[in-house]
Amino acid sequence: MPITDTGELDLDSFAALMTERTRIICLVHLSNALGTINPIKRIIAAAHQRGIPVLVDGAQSAPHLGVDVQDLDCDFFAFSGHKLYGPTGVGVLYGKEDLLDRMPPYQGGGDMISAVTLEKSTWAPLPSKFEAGTPMIAEVIGLSAAIQYVESLGLERIAEWEQQLLSVATERVSQISGLRIIGTAKEKAGVLGFVLDGVHPHDIGTILDDEGIAIRAGHHCAQPVMQHFGIPGTARASFGLYNTPEEIEALALALGRVGRMLA
Repeated sequence: MPITDTGELDLDSFAALMTERTRIICLVHLSNALGTINPIKRIIAAAHQRGIPVLVDGAQSAPHLGVDVQDLDCDFFAFSGHKLYGPTGVGVLYGKEDLLDRMPPYQGGGDMISAVTLEKSTWAPLPSKFEAGTPMIAEVIGLSAAIQYVESLGLERIAEWEQQLLSVATERVSQISGLRIIGTAKEKAGVLGFVLDGVHPHDIGTILDDEGIAIRAGHHCAQPVMQHFGIPGTARASFGLYNTPEEIEALALALGRVGRMLA
């Protein structure tokens, strides 16, 4: 699906892209590169009118937004543990029961079968069918603790705080000469991607790192997005529940020094 110059999905093109050959639609809920919150509920409803299932990548939205999969009516929803302040290497895949029942297991192992003969196998009921072998016990316990932690704080409170940080940061860095924000959607979460005239994003990240400021730099696994904007990548500040306005001011001051040093 094409995007606009503000970093929003071009919904006018969406209907034309769905054809009789479309088997599934996959999209992010919240863009890691631009911060755009996509109108997935509207997209899901349009897809379902044509009998097309929808998989939502919620890796970014689960830690920052309140998510109700039943309200969204998505067919699948996935997110990773480490972006939710939990362990690495573990995550969650939600799927509607009727679809999961029809899907074959993708790997074999202990505890995922009901019966085995030399001629055939029958699968265990959900969710065991997809959980072959010894599960990641410690990681799942850690992920549960992380989910309980953010729920104790309140995802709505987290989202409100991060919106305040994004607003402060957007206004502050917009004052920096030669800096351009990439991704200016109306519905946006706490991601601030930007470029500085004449400075490669990796150089920005390296210099800020020397000052104890951690950002990400590069194409963020979203090269088609960067190609749309005609840039090799962005520097990206991501805000979480632990960030403060004082840290934003430190970022802005450091970026000003970067611009004067390298531009």
